[in-house]
Amino acid sequence: MQVLLPDHETCTTYTFRGEPPMGDDEYYEFCMQNPDLRIEREANGEIIIMPPAGGETGYRNSDLTAQLAIWSKRDGRGRAFDSNTEFFLPRGAAYAPDASWVLRSRLAQFTKEQKKRFLPLCPDFVVELTSPSDRLSKVMSKMREWIDNGVALAWLIDADRRTVYIYRPGKEPEELVDADHIDGEGPVEGFRLDLSEIWQGL
Repeated sequence: MQVLLPDHETCTTYTFRGEPPMGDDEYYEFCMQNPDLRIEREANGEIIIMPPAGGETGYRNSDLTAQLAIWSKRDGRGRAFDSNTEFFLPRGAAYAPDASWVLRSRLAQFTKEQKKRFLPLCPDFVVELTSPSDRLSKVMSKMREWIDNGVALAWLIDADRRTVYIYRPGKEPEELVDADHIDGEGPVEGFRLDLSEIWQGL
């Protein structure tokens, strides 16, 4: 199924649900048929089509991804992924975080062909950045979904409010306001994210 959205709708999030809901293979083919769209699937089967990132969000995300990738190469235990990487989660959602990291030992179970598709696993670490089209309550709900699916550490960065929410399994989110950096822990112990460029934006 290919989706063509009117121009006026591409600036907002678009949600629909097929009957019956798409399975993993059908959903993957749907995404491949619509390569220009940013698509995710909720655990209940709803398909979410999101607008592309604006300039400032793209700049912030680029800085975030670059810092994680540089640290990951130096650390060597895992692999860093950018916002184009989507994962099939155990509870049925299919999400593409703004940045993520997975232990190499967990990636070793997959063949080369499997690695070319959406990976059927939950990352060890994820970061989400809010964008102007996001409702904070909705993104917070998504962060809880990440934790419920097995993420060991998750950061939600609300750059316009200079606020970071740190999510850990079994704990309430920790809120940091106006911090100049965040230190990784657990799976990404040793990673430090400098927030200066993310706060500054364009």
